[in-house]
Amino acid sequence: MDTLSFEPLHSDFGVRVTGLDLSQSLSPGSIQEIREAIDRHSFLVFPDQDVSDDMQIAFTQQLGEPEFSHVKYGQEGVIEYFITIGNIQDDGTKLGNDHKRTRFLTGNNFWHSDSSFREVPTFVSIMCAYEVPDEGGLTEFVSQRAAYKRLSSDLQQTVDPLIAIHDYVYSRSKVGDDMVSSSHAETLPPVRQKLVRKNPLTDEKNIYIGSHAKMIDGWSFEESRELLDELLDETTKPEHVYAHAWAPRDLVIWDNRCLLHRGSGYDADKYRRRMRQTRVMGDGSTLNE
Repeated sequence: MDTLSFEPLHSDFGVRVTGLDLSQSLSPGSIQEIREAIDRHSFLVFPDQDVSDDMQIAFTQQLGEPEFSHVKYGQEGVIEYFITIGNIQDDGTKLGNDHKRTRFLTGNNFWHSDSSFREVPTFVSIMCAYEVPDEGGLTEFVSQRAAYKRLSSDLQQTVDPLIAIHDYVYSRSKVGDDMVSSSHAETLPPVRQKLVRKNPLTDEKNIYIGSHAKMIDGWSFEESRELLDELLDETTKPEHVYAHAWAPRDLVIWDNRCLLHRGSGYDADKYRRRMRQTRVMGDGSTLNE
């Protein structure tokens, strides 16, 4: 069995993992150790990996059932398991700041959890870096588990039983009214998610919010926004943020059950950025947890 080494990245979460070549066939023991590290640390970066689409999808399948891209499916009716993040297309061409696809991806610059707007949200996202800009392009992460622990006991009791409505069309409307096609919107109706989730291994609770969380089920929009905005502000204070500076050949796994993340932006006219992302589906609706 491989010997993994873990180096802490932030006081709340995150480790740098060495001692494992993810391009090789992994033993069940190594996969189990990675899954336990996800439960405990939420964010894992494996530097200097031999990244490729074949390697990435094989590794994704070892962690669970791959999640297909809702964008590709909603816009074209195509099942595709890879998402390209950045401004470099498959043919090598570069898109600038004004291109609609570049503007669409700026929606990722809001704090969010991947696919929280789907009935079965994402378990983990896996990102491989190929080209990164010399300036900008960092991805920021915060722990919703640590945030829950910082809440007062009264506020914990308030949020514990609540259900939030997550709505992709609502969140993307912050970028522009033309960002979501009618066919795409039809495939993603609003869904109900628990506002507080619990990790099945560690039994630790976390709030579950982000830009897709529109309102609290049964509350007025105004009351909902007051609570959700307060929780987000407290969660994402600068001292709680880990900003990952990507390097080519990084492979990063993050736990969407308990982390929020956002892009920090970069100059797409000046720089090239190409990342490839896959996701692993969760076990089911959060309402059944």
